[in-house]
Amino acid sequence: MSRGDVFLVELNPTQGQKIRKTRPCVVVSPDELNAHLGTFIIAPLTSGSFSYPYRVACSFEGKQGHVVPDQLRTVDRIRLVKKLGRLDPSTMQRVLEVLQEMFAP
Repeated sequence: MSRGDVFLVELNPTQGQKIRKTRPCVVVSPDELNAHLGTFIIAPLTSGSFSYPYRVACSFEGKQGHVVPDQLRTVDRIRLVKKLGRLDPSTMQRVLEVLQEMFAP
């Protein structure tokens, strides 16, 4: 598993307003962490969302939607149902830029 891979991820159970159910998510954690830990930091993909300042427009498997970095989660490997593909490099770069904007002082 590497940064930019998109997996179908079982997100339930959740509480509050987090995105629920099984859905595509992109791995955003660095490859060095992915190689050594049994957990991954992921950002959900959604086709039902509208644009927010920290959401990244994307196209995946022919569907338009958004990467939702404001709902990052750390998930165990057992929640990864199957690999669906990879996010294109320019979209992944934008996701990383948004994460930097969100967390930089």
